[in-house]
Amino acid sequence: MTETDLTYTTDEMMSVAAARALYDGASCFVGIGLPSTAANLARRTHAANLTLIYEAGALGAKPDRLPLSIGDGILGETADAVVSVPEVFNYWLQPGRIDVGFLGAAQLDRFANINTTVIGEYASPKVRLPGAGGAPEIAASCREVFVVVRQSRRTFVEQVDFVTSVGYGRDGTDRARLGLPGAGPTLVVTDLGIMRPDRETNELVLTGVHPGVDVERVREATGWDLRVAPDLATTPAPTATELTTLRELQAATGTDTGE
Repeated sequence: MTETDLTYTTDEMMSVAAARALYDGASCFVGIGLPSTAANLARRTHAANLTLIYEAGALGAKPDRLPLSIGDGILGETADAVVSVPEVFNYWLQPGRIDVGFLGAAQLDRFANINTTVIGEYASPKVRLPGAGGAPEIAASCREVFVVVRQSRRTFVEQVDFVTSVGYGRDGTDRARLGLPGAGPTLVVTDLGIMRPDRETNELVLTGVHPGVDVERVREATGWDLRVAPDLATTPAPTATELTTLRELQAATGTDTGE
């Protein structure tokens, strides 16, 4: 594979962009799925000293494939230590010792609030989702939070049906009012581009698009009037090393990189 003839899917671009956001030496509380893909890719490329922490108690996990769940045996087998779930939350997460929380979402709104609980009314939902798990504590207590999620109007909504994990609250000011210690979501990576919160209002703003994606396409996939940064950037395409490493990880797990 050469740099001049690379082909890649939108999911691969999203995973690579999310992985690049993680830095060497950081501690990262990892959610299963897209966040785990990005975190493990980062550790295998530019962030060899990235410490991966999984909710079931694996600290410093170094899996040679993508784990299928937070309780996948590969996490415990490759971890520096395995501790109890209460210890992960009480000693590591809640005191603010974890640099980055990496989360997914079923719904995300303009103030980066996350819903993984229900679609529709809570008492009579259209869809009942997997639920919170440790995500509310991750969103509250990590020094910052990254979100990785595929973008559509069904996912990027004006207001989430249920706030499972607080981003910046219903009007963008609730973190301070609630006394949440972490900075909240500082980055959202999708299959179309990158968003960051406005420094004044905390509303998500489009700061970058992936190669071949224009602003109108991103706006069409967003359920609110999305603001665009004046210095909008274009994400660098994946390198041969990034794609090869990502595909090796997914092949070892039996997953693919389809759209």
